[in-house]
Amino acid sequence: MNNKQYEYDLTYEDLNPTFLFISQLARTEDEKNYHCHDFIELAIIMKGQARYFIDGNWYVGKEGDLIILNPGTYHKSLILNPDNHAIECYLSFTNIHFKGMEKNHFTLANGRCHFTMDGILKQEVFKICNAMTKEYKTCRPGRYFMLKSYLMQLLLLLVREQIDSTGTRDALAPSEGCVFESTGKKYVVKQIIQYLDEHYHEKISLDQIARNMYLSTFYISKIFKSETGDTPINYLIDLRMEKARELMEANPSESIQTIASLVGYEDVYHFSKLFKKHFGAAPSQYKNSPL
Repeated sequence: MNNKQYEYDLTYEDLNPTFLFISQLARTEDEKNYHCHDFIELAIIMKGQARYFIDGNWYVGKEGDLIILNPGTYHKSLILNPDNHAIECYLSFTNIHFKGMEKNHFTLANGRCHFTMDGILKQEVFKICNAMTKEYKTCRPGRYFMLKSYLMQLLLLLVREQIDSTGTRDALAPSEGCVFESTGKKYVVKQIIQYLDEHYHEKISLDQIARNMYLSTFYISKIFKSETGDTPINYLIDLRMEKARELMEANPSESIQTIASLVGYEDVYHFSKLFKKHFGAAPSQYKNSPL
């Protein structure tokens, strides 16, 4: 049995992406939901012009432009010219890990999400997109594997283009220490904090917040930590503990079970463990001698 470990020139492991879907559409109206995904989505403008709102920033795209929407990237597509509707091709996939990139991300040089393809690359990518769209509509045997093979070709063409244009294989890695600032992110974090402040006494989950805001849990956790230095769950725990302390001081005769339920905990034991970890004393000890 051959146990040889292969080394790949462009990836950390074998290139074996999971193809999800492909869709070509004419943009006749603005996309309503400002949303993100847990997978990678490429938007390729096949014809016309379009504009995109991505992580709080505006981008204008034309025929031959490629928009990369990595997991957690907040976006929506809008009409730019009502008399010249854009034809967009959306291609979605996951499970890739190219060298110099975060796992399950496809990153251009300097972390860009907008790329204009030159004539030759544009023709090759358009040809693949049209072949994939045609294949996707059929029910022939091996359809999924055919689509995956087209996807691999397209990704490798894009990677080679980035390497050829910069002369280095590190061209696809984002600049070290680069921080992407966005007023959109600040707004989303502000909304999350407001929601937690108003509903801390209720049963709250990260999934619930994500669904309410049309975001992924991954994106919420990522931007919340980048803006506050902490996770949403830790923020919620700290908030609940402070509220519990205030309730104890204002109502010293109130039972621990009632205090726990008033700050969103049904399990008194779990509440007591968190309280002791936060203040260094069990709730019963704190009630008898506030710190």
